[in-house]
Amino acid sequence: MTKRELVVRITEETGLTQHQVAGILQKTLDYITESLVRGENVEFRDFGVFEVTTRKPRIGRNPNKPMKTVAIPARKVVKFKAGKIMKERVLKS
Repeated sequence: MTKRELVVRITEETGLTQHQVAGILQKTLDYITESLVRGENVEFRDFGVFEVTTRKPRIGRNPNKPMKTVAIPARKVVKFKAGKIMKERVLKS
């Protein structure tokens, strides 16, 4: 599902205009991003949790030239952990 498809679906169910729904959805995504940038977790009960973690530095190798190694620095990544109800619903389908 794309953001556009989500906007259309919410518009049909709520009667709001697509412009209003798109604005609300974009603002929601912006706030989630801002929280993750600050290093905060974003939790939606029964849906899941977005959290920022740091990957350790490691050594990588080019598959075409395995003798050559490359240092990969530590970096922050966003992880998503599905909530209980979401896991159950996905497993049932």
